Amino acid sequence: QPLRSVVVTLPDNPTGTLADPELVRGVCRVAREHDLVIISDEIYRDLVHDPAARFASPAEFAPERTVVTTGLSKSLALGGWRTGVVRLPSGPMGEALRGRLTEVASEIWSSAPHPVQEACAWAFTEPPVLTRHVAASRALHGCIARAVAERFTAVGASVPHPQAAFYLYPDLEPHRERLAARWGIHDGAQLARALLDDHGIATLPGSAFGDLERSLRLRVATSLLYGDLDEQRDTTLAHPEPAALPWIADALSHLTEALEALVGP
Repeated sequence: QPLRSVVVTLPDNPTGTLADPELVRGVCRVAREHDLVIISDEIYRDLVHDPAARFASPAEFAPERTVVTTGLSKSLALGGWRTGVVRLPSGPMGEALRGRLTEVASEIWSSAPHPVQEACAWAFTEPPVLTRHVAASRALHGCIARAVAERFTAVGASVPHPQAAFYLYPDLEPHRERLAARWGIHDGAQLARALLDDHGIATLPGSAFGDLERSLRLRVATSLLYGDLDEQRDTTLAHPEPAALPWIADALSHLTEALEALVGP
């Protein structure tokens, strides 16, 4: 018998936001009514900017049907170490999923490299040196995400308040007529191309995440603003006001100039 599922991202990529607990509870209620497996992608969970913020996982409300997926590549910035982790529910549904998952895995995956296994085993013990690093990263991501959001808001874009990770999802819909008349920009892909070609700013259009082609929403990542050199990135991570550092202040100013050139008076 086929199993049907619903996938949620908590926190969300591309918006960098948290779902309201009541919304998560509602998803769980619908999943029970329709006998759905809930796949909850929580790889950004450790990067919620406010550690006191209420994080609601479907595993709280529907543990018998929730699969939680995560990994180390985001919270520890291990981009090339693609080791995924899955928490399966206990009970009949979990047993059925485990059997199907191992059948698929045996055909398409091989063993993770030994150094990666060792690193993961150590990281999941949550040693203090890593928890301190993740806490500093959370604070940095929040500071710079808010600073970038302010630049978009200042030119009239609509931006969901960033709450997690290092992503924003600004919407330039208020400038649709101006963008079309001045630059021939009618959709998110053209907007992203203009920012890249004319200003050297890389973004992704909302359509890359399933949004409407005509939408003027962009997924904006902040992580490349922290510095080009290891020394700069280390300084950024430890600095109490990272947005004031020269390389970040210059990048923010460049963003403002690019946005004003596109939609300013």
